[in-house]
Amino acid sequence: MAKYEMLYIVANEIDDEAKEAVVAKFEKIVTDNGGTVEKIDKWGTKKFAYPIDYKAEGYYVLMTYEAGPTLNKELERVAGITDEVIRQMITKL
Repeated sequence: MAKYEMLYIVANEIDDEAKEAVVAKFEKIVTDNGGTVEKIDKWGTKKFAYPIDYKAEGYYVLMTYEAGPTLNKELERVAGITDEVIRQMITKL
């Protein structure tokens, strides 16, 4: 198993409970598929350099986890169909 980081941006207009639900959703995906979440760092609301989908700011979350390579495809798929996620990026550490 390798270490990865997933940085994703959640829409800022949703309430705090919905943001926490999105964070918990991705954490649950990692743990349910045999991975371990080492750290979830919530950076908070940041202003974008340019508008994305007519939005000027978003809520940034960095999740560090350890898992097999097939889990990344599942995380990308779920992030792509989750309406609250604006952007996401997975990198190997």
